[in-house]
Amino acid sequence: MTAALLTSATMAAHAAHAAPPPPPELVPRDAARDRAFAAAGIQVYSCEYDGNHRLAWTFQHPEATLYDAAGVAVIKHGAGPAWEAQDGSRIVGEKLADAPSPNADSIAQLLLSTRASASGSLASVRYVQRLDTKGGTAPAAACTAEHQTGGSPYYARYVFWK
Repeated sequence: MTAALLTSATMAAHAAHAAPPPPPELVPRDAARDRAFAAAGIQVYSCEYDGNHRLAWTFQHPEATLYDAAGVAVIKHGAGPAWEAQDGSRIVGEKLADAPSPNADSIAQLLLSTRASASGSLASVRYVQRLDTKGGTAPAAACTAEHQTGGSPYYARYVFWK
């Protein structure tokens, strides 16, 4: 219960500050804004050998929950990247553009095109923006063993476009 209250308080604080407008390259030109969500979760990394045969953190996938304006969890976000609503509708994204976050030490903002894999509330979503990101970069702890996993908390605002 305490964790849920803490997450709700953190989400409210994150959503309350004025977000800067997205960079123009992250705004779809042929779509209408549908709805927006606050999100909290982790970016999952694994420790793998890089091209120089050194261990380094490698991004694997997100694990996040998207919340509506009332603070109700409505969409799960995971590998793909994919978003799944409670009605079973699901979309999978493909990155079209990125831009630096307005927040230091944070993952990039994104524009993704989507394709639906089931009918329902997400079936008409054509684009997803990940904006106003905070956190989510590779773990600060050293990567010391191959296939070791680590997570980094992040917050973002997701905007869906039809």
